[in-house]
Amino acid sequence: MTLDPLLHSSPLIQVHAAAAMLALVIGALQLFRRKGDGPHRMIGKIWVGLMALVALSSFFIWTIRLWGLFSPIHLLSIFTLFMLWRGVGYARAHNIRMHQRIMQATYLLALVITGLFTFFPGRIMYKVAFGPDGADPEKLAVFGGVLALAVVATLAINRWRHTPTGQAFVATH
Repeated sequence: MTLDPLLHSSPLIQVHAAAAMLALVIGALQLFRRKGDGPHRMIGKIWVGLMALVALSSFFIWTIRLWGLFSPIHLLSIFTLFMLWRGVGYARAHNIRMHQRIMQATYLLALVITGLFTFFPGRIMYKVAFGPDGADPEKLAVFGGVLALAVVATLAINRWRHTPTGQAFVATH
């Protein structure tokens, strides 16, 4: 693993990647902590700001061009901005169930799944993770194992949170 490909990319891509990585970490913390309190709202505002920065900055990254300067990822950026707006609107309207669903879906689609696409061969994050020469089978196996472990852990925690024991840690509204 080397940060050189990212450090030698444009400042816009660096800001985009840093905001996305920070949003990924903060979002994960937010998903698993107590809901509805002051820190939740503060962390949520920071996360929404980071996500908006990631989505807006993507409009100026044109490495994949399918329609002029744009690609399908830019459609996801529009979708992300709309979902952020709706999620905040639902929170302000005290429709916590819809707020929760939209924010969780936005995290999953706009960060986790989209983030996986950044690891396709030829992309900057692929070079960061696997080096300029690409991945050898051992690196791919470790990457796949970590990814599988993360998915299993997320599903297990989510399932635990929806049991009577786990409910004690989830604020009700």
